[in-house]
Amino acid sequence: MPVSACPVLTEEPDFAPPSPETLTYSFTLPAGPGSPRIARAAARVVLHGYGLDGMTDAVVQVVGELAACACRFAPGDEVYMSLRYREGALRVVFHDGHRRHEHPRLVAACDARRRAALRVLGCVVRACEGEWGFGEAREPGGYMGRRPRS
Repeated sequence: MPVSACPVLTEEPDFAPPSPETLTYSFTLPAGPGSPRIARAAARVVLHGYGLDGMTDAVVQVVGELAACACRFAPGDEVYMSLRYREGALRVVFHDGHRRHEHPRLVAACDARRRAALRVLGCVVRACEGEWGFGEAREPGGYMGRRPRS
């Protein structure tokens, strides 16, 4: 008779999905061409796991747009993605390491390029009666701007 130290499940356990109010996921991706695809796939899996299938298509579109823009503005760096669900609303955040320009004309030009790159995102979010925007923010982990390199 074979003996096994690890139990083998023959059936998938039956359980209810966790409450959407507990959805809190974040991770870092390389700012490369494959990262938007990975971010979309991760968002799809997370939303399904929390029973939020009704918003999946719109959120996956938003995640793809944000990821592509973040990767475009921080090539060769990392981008941070966060999904949080609170009080009936999902918040999707991307952070890239692109430093804020000091000269006002460069700030305006860079902001205009980002807004243009996120045209589709604006349409999707408005259609879902949501809000969107971008601006300077603390880097995940509390840093402003880029982390010091070792």
